[in-house]
Amino acid sequence: MDRYVVIGNPVAHSLSPSIHARFAEQLHERIEYSALLAPLGEFRATAQRFFDAGGCGANVTLPFKVEAFELAHVASDRARAAGAANFLARRGERIEADNTDGAGLVTDLRGNLGLELRGASILLIGAGGAARGVLGPLLEQAPRRLVVANRARARAVELVARFRAAGNLEACALDAVPEGAFDIVVNATSASTLGTRLELAPSTIGAGTLAYDMAYGTAARAFLDAARARGARTCDGLGMLVEQAAESYLLWRGKRPKTREVLAALRSGTA
Repeated sequence: MDRYVVIGNPVAHSLSPSIHARFAEQLHERIEYSALLAPLGEFRATAQRFFDAGGCGANVTLPFKVEAFELAHVASDRARAAGAANFLARRGERIEADNTDGAGLVTDLRGNLGLELRGASILLIGAGGAARGVLGPLLEQAPRRLVVANRARARAVELVARFRAAGNLEACALDAVPEGAFDIVVNATSASTLGTRLELAPSTIGAGTLAYDMAYGTAARAFLDAARARGARTCDGLGMLVEQAAESYLLWRGKRPKTREVLAALRSGTA
């Protein structure tokens, strides 16, 4: 049976095994997909052992997406643009990297939430591996304005410089976000997972804003509750998780699962 894993730290909470089990059932395939904890500082060794033992592919979550990119022998254009990967596949003797996060986010925003990204003003909070993975695909949708905000402004500046040619980008510190409400505010930091509160200017999120946390479930609650108190529409990253998983399944096995029924089951707690 072909073996796949999601590698992270922490990772026990991950819904990816359940999602891929439903995909395989839907497509009448038999696969094994489980969660694999990598100790901090030991991602490369953990992933290499998995592949050496015959593993076929891995999804990679926090905090290892940059290390996953560095592990691979070859990488897709979108993984190279991001300098980060959430997808690994063993092809013969080589490990290939890709990044399906951006595709998952855009599909969720457009397909599941019905948002128009062309001409929108977007605030992306964070400048780590998660933000790297979604910035390129967001810019491909031609937003009117995309601001990257990070606690350490230098990291935001570095990320914006990497994608400068791809669209209208700005960088700022988290405490210096430009005045005025954005159409979409995406939290791509680990703050929710760590239980840390993000302090944003009151004008950043308003009644016309969609506040979106790339974390899901209770991990996203603090950010989304604060945004909801300002009148914003809110959504966690469960849809993104399902959509990037479908993209991963397609890349591994050549078949794209249908996502609506899987997402609905997860939302209802029946998955």
